[in-house]
Amino acid sequence: MGILDPLGAGPWARAFLGTHVARLRAALADKDRGASAIELAVITAVMIIIALLILAAVRAYVTKKANDIQNSP
Repeated sequence: MGILDPLGAGPWARAFLGTHVARLRAALADKDRGASAIELAVITAVMIIIALLILAAVRAYVTKKANDIQNSP
């Protein structure tokens, strides 16, 4: 866990996205009409992960500043 990965979700996110990318590639190779739905799902998942990372970073920053205020003389 660190600043760039405050939730420790990096390996999970890579595995999750890797699975979806593999499905997308397989669907595209089969000329599957549902490929656009899979692509949309992957894009949505990436956006959710980015939003969660931003939320975690903002929360960590606000908590740090709140502690600084409480600890100031």
